[in-house]
Amino acid sequence: MRDEVFFRMREIDKIYPLEGEDVHALKKVSLDLDEGEYLSVLGPSGSGKSTLMNIIGCLDTPTSGEYVLRGREVGDLEEEELAALRNREIGFIFQNSQLLPRLTARKNVELPLVYAGIRPRERKVRAEAMLERVGLKDRMDHLPSQLSGGQQQRVAIARAMVGNPSILLADEPTGALDQKTGAQIMELFQELNDEKRTVIMITHDMKIASHARRVVHIIDGELSEDPQWGESPQTVPQSRQASSAVQSRADRDCGELSEGGEPHG
Repeated sequence: MRDEVFFRMREIDKIYPLEGEDVHALKKVSLDLDEGEYLSVLGPSGSGKSTLMNIIGCLDTPTSGEYVLRGREVGDLEEEELAALRNREIGFIFQNSQLLPRLTARKNVELPLVYAGIRPRERKVRAEAMLERVGLKDRMDHLPSQLSGGQQQRVAIARAMVGNPSILLADEPTGALDQKTGAQIMELFQELNDEKRTVIMITHDMKIASHARRVVHIIDGELSEDPQWGESPQTVPQSRQASSAVQSRADRDCGELSEGGEPHG
């Protein structure tokens, strides 16, 4: 019996029809990833890295090519199946944490478990364990407004990990933080990878990207592992605009259930 493919992209294209003009956001992207790797995708604004993140995170599907995650061909999945795969396999970490302001740190971390149908008692135990893991044992009942920016991002990391996903997918995770706090978050990512967690980080910052064990470069929708490959191109704002259209799916996955407070379930 053949081993299950963990992560494989082959000849991925993403084309957005935008105002009568096709925008070729990704061009023949191929990428293999082993479980437990720590990868940075480095590229300037408009390079296609957000589009690539959306496809990796199962927020969008490629126009053509093959993307296999945990043995599943992502392009063949219906919307409901895609959402289930996304919620099970991907833990999202965003630049601005995207915590619900009326929920405590613990309740924010519980949200992915609500979607997964986990019982309240188990949700509480697992959320508290993750918050303790990221150094917030004494901040579990604080609201986001009572936490520093770095603490909020740690809550977001705990939320991403609580469902034990295959991949932690981080989009500019230090972009809203000062240098010292950003360095602390990078140390935490390194610790998580040392625990054999797979981390993919999307960034425009070479210093941040260099924390990963492996760096790939994306320019004009093309991917390369050659550090000398290409100069910064003209940006392609259309691709960024088009890829942002799928970001609302991630917002929903992060728990925008209501403004009323407690999660259901």
